[in-house]
Amino acid sequence: MTTHTTLRASLRALPPAAWVLFFGTFLNKFGSFVVPFLALYLTRQGYSLAQAGAAIGAYGGGNVLATLLGGHFADHIGRRKTIVISMLSGAIAMLLLSQARGLPMILALAALAGLTGELYRPASSALLADMVPACHRVTAFSAYRMAINAGWAFGPATAGFIAGHGYFWLFAGDAGTSALFGLVALVALPETARPSAGGCGWKEAMATLLQDRKLHRVLFSAFGIALIFFQMTSTYGLAVMHLGFSAGMYGALISLNGALIVMFELPLTTVTRRFPPMIVIAFGYTLIGAGFALNAFALAIPGLAACVVVFTLGEMCAMPVAAAYVAELSPPHMRGRYMGTYGLTWTLAQVVGPGIGMRLFAAHATAFWFTGGALGVGAALIVLGQRRPDAALAQAA
Repeated sequence: MTTHTTLRASLRALPPAAWVLFFGTFLNKFGSFVVPFLALYLTRQGYSLAQAGAAIGAYGGGNVLATLLGGHFADHIGRRKTIVISMLSGAIAMLLLSQARGLPMILALAALAGLTGELYRPASSALLADMVPACHRVTAFSAYRMAINAGWAFGPATAGFIAGHGYFWLFAGDAGTSALFGLVALVALPETARPSAGGCGWKEAMATLLQDRKLHRVLFSAFGIALIFFQMTSTYGLAVMHLGFSAGMYGALISLNGALIVMFELPLTTVTRRFPPMIVIAFGYTLIGAGFALNAFALAIPGLAACVVVFTLGEMCAMPVAAAYVAELSPPHMRGRYMGTYGLTWTLAQVVGPGIGMRLFAAHATAFWFTGGALGVGAALIVLGQRRPDAALAQAA
């Protein structure tokens, strides 16, 4: 059987509701118009760069809280209800933010928008894991990532066009796509977990999370990798321009990452799912670290592009398998909180990573690149420290 045929069979095995979730996720990410332009919008309103940065920080703080509450709601009131509440309340929050005047109100509504707009993430991941058998979860999470990346690839360009007609339409477009996803979820997504089945409270949930050593390895390794990832959307741009290239070239390199994921990640899962999850994740993390560290020697566009290719190959290997592995680890009645905790790891790295990276790059550029490489290797070693996965987890491969 050819790889193409195997991929086609895997995609056909996904339930129709999974495709609804992919479409809704693409729609939501495509319509995420406000956040990339929030700093520009606020500075044009007369606020300083520091005040605009505080608003973006408030939005990020809402994201942190959303990863915890979103997982809790997903387990207690249901996956579909959480997605619907997130999307509809997020739409309202965006419209309110568009009318906010005065920094305190802007900060409060930016935090609310960050909270409501991201509540759906743990619920979506848990719903996908509920619907898809273990043997197809790597493919399913890869398709889910492709929907996110495709939305981000096309959304900002559309947002730039809309902004030319007035910034209010950015908020309106963002709210409209969120509301549409909420309605699609209400009508077309199933409810896979009964609220009564998710009855364990915070105390029991925390006890389970604190005792799960396999999860701890995944979280610690993912945090190290996430610190590398968020350099690519922050310090990496400064490094590219420090070499004398334009912001447009930086954008092209980042776009190369997204294009490779959209084109090749799904076919690659037909190979990666054949191997034990820990081996694939560790291999991918090593490539991510290597691709990042090799930037220390890249002085021209071909070298920079080659580093992006190595980095992206590692990402395509590791990320779908890691998400499927966390889904396998989670008890069904706590799947939302497991996925939320995994998401929290990435959100925390997003909060602290860029600042640390910029300081290190300013102090010693070579040390910055090699530190990222060391984080990748360290994350791989943490993953490999996980001894024999049990049979149920191995089935995910």
